[in-house]
Amino acid sequence: MKLKVVDLFAGIGGFTLGFHKEGNFNTVFANDVDLDMVESYKLNFPNVPIQCSNITNLNFDKIISLNETIDVVVGGPPCQAYSTSGKRMLSDPRGSLFVEYGKAISKLKPKLFIYENVKGLLSINKGKLIDEIIEMFSDLGYKIDIEVLNAGNFGVPQERKRVILVGTAKGIEFSYPEKINKLETETGDLPSAITLNNALSDLPLQTGPKTTYIKHAMNDYQTYVRKDSEILTEHITANHNENLMKIIRAMPEGGTVKDIPESIRPKSGYGNSYARLWWNKPSTTITRNLGTPSSARCIHPVADRALSTREGARLQSFPDSFQFYGSRSKKNLQIGNAIPPLLAFNLAKSVINSLN
Repeated sequence: MKLKVVDLFAGIGGFTLGFHKEGNFNTVFANDVDLDMVESYKLNFPNVPIQCSNITNLNFDKIISLNETIDVVVGGPPCQAYSTSGKRMLSDPRGSLFVEYGKAISKLKPKLFIYENVKGLLSINKGKLIDEIIEMFSDLGYKIDIEVLNAGNFGVPQERKRVILVGTAKGIEFSYPEKINKLETETGDLPSAITLNNALSDLPLQTGPKTTYIKHAMNDYQTYVRKDSEILTEHITANHNENLMKIIRAMPEGGTVKDIPESIRPKSGYGNSYARLWWNKPSTTITRNLGTPSSARCIHPVADRALSTREGARLQSFPDSFQFYGSRSKKNLQIGNAIPPLLAFNLAKSVINSLN
């Protein structure tokens, strides 16, 4: 019998997809407050009950009555209040959602839970916030382990470091997945360090809402993401204005605004704004602004444009068959906020080893 999972702050289902791919888990309930994310989740997991609601309005007693026991709870409360890439606001109400997550754990009483968040969680308020979170979960009777995992070490073509806090009930020992050299999948082995070239070279440089692949799958990663997909969808970007195009055309591969003529340099921005990616390296961290050149490094290494929605999804390890709902900006938000499914898949393997 498969173990029962509740996915809170589920977004579009990165955790759900990874745990389902492992094979020993069944998600019995999911929740998110964002309507477009919930609609995306429904498109991909039509058999999973999901509620679009603030977590404070969930009836956990009903979830328990329908399922008797919950084995695992996973979730990543919104991380914007903790992020090191922007202003960290202690007063942001999203920063206190960990308390609601704790209340959910106290009600559902899983054998194991995973709390995923950005690396900045560890340093905010000089480390006092993470100490508070650990104390809260410990008071509920759970042993707490914390590691920072880089998704790029687990088959994801991206450098993406995340805090993975795991709570285990008495008698259960958890071991984090080890950095892999190859990832075993249904379609073969993938090297752990996937470059943009590995991940995107079968996609046309020109974008369009529905198009075709320009090559057969060139490697195991492309075979993996193209499974069950014949038509390339969501390969779309914004139309950039001429001033922005001048900046992009002058930008060398891997370059920043420091590498272009001063006469066309933007007057504002951060160090990695208006920056181009590298073709033979993994991506930097994908954000909700993956289609906005003035945001964090997201200009295609070869094409004169930002990343497309589908390219962003690939760099997060979502398969090409995965569907998204909403406007282009909302779809990019969904992708940028998700946990990479291949990271979730590796965590799921560690979870099943612990619970067995």
